[in-house]
Formats: sequence, structure tokens, C-alpha cells
Amino acid sequence: MYKKVLVANDGSTGAAKAVTTAIALAKQAKAELHMVSVEELPRFPTSVDEVIEEQQEAGHRFDRIVDRVRAEARAHRVRLGVHIVAGHPVSAIAELIGREGFDLLVIGYMGPSALYNRLIGSTTDRLVEIAPCSDLVVK
Repeated sequence: MYKKVLVANDGSTGAAKAVTTAIALAKQAKAELHMVSVEELPRFPTSVDEVIEEQQEAGHRFDRIVDRVRAEARAHRVRLGVHIVAGHPVSAIAELIGREGFDLLVIGYMGPSALYNRLIGSTTDRLVEIAPCSDLVVK
């Protein structure tokens, strides 16, 4: 069974479903539960100040998400570790998994449209391809 579970949370409805599933799974398996949210930085920042400002704003955006998930985990008597990382979601999450040794990634699926997913692909699809651990996609 899994010992160290990571759930990705961007604040979407799909992520909320993934969080609920990850909490139940961690409780049942008596596994460590961690959550990651990714601060996406501007692709072409005009200055270092723009990057710093974006990081500060992103940190505040995740405050409500973190509080909500901590309360849900606490209600189920599951401890939660939180990781807020900066970068592109796919690479940042994959790097965190490798560095921290997670053995399961739980992620929600909620693509913008079927056409978009066929042409571009989704973050979920790319994570399933490259994550160095088992994946559970929650719909």
C-alpha cells in the first residue's frame, strides 16, 4: 500500500474531488498526506520585481485553498503537509515527487474542452506520463 501520498490542488472543482479522495485513501492506508499547489510565474517577466510580485500574489491566492484543505483533513483526523512551489505545474510537481519520494500522486481531471485536450494535452495527461510514481486521476 502507499506510504506517502501527494495531492495536486489548483483550486478547481476537479482538484477538490482529488483532495477528498486523497484524504480518504491516506486515512485508510495510514499514509502521510501532502498537498502541492504551484505558483505559475510569468513566462516572460519584464523584471525581477514582476516575479516577486507574482509570487506574493500567488501565495495569497493559495491561503484559502490551504485553509480549506487543512480543515477537511483535520475533520478526518489526517495530518497534512503543504508545499507551495513556483514554476510550471508539470515540471514543478514531478520534481517535488522525485525529491520527496512520494509513491502516489492524486490529481483531479477537469480539462477545458475535449478539443483543447486533443490538440494541446492537459496538465493531468502530462503528469501521468512523466510523474516518477503511481498516479490516481479523479474525475
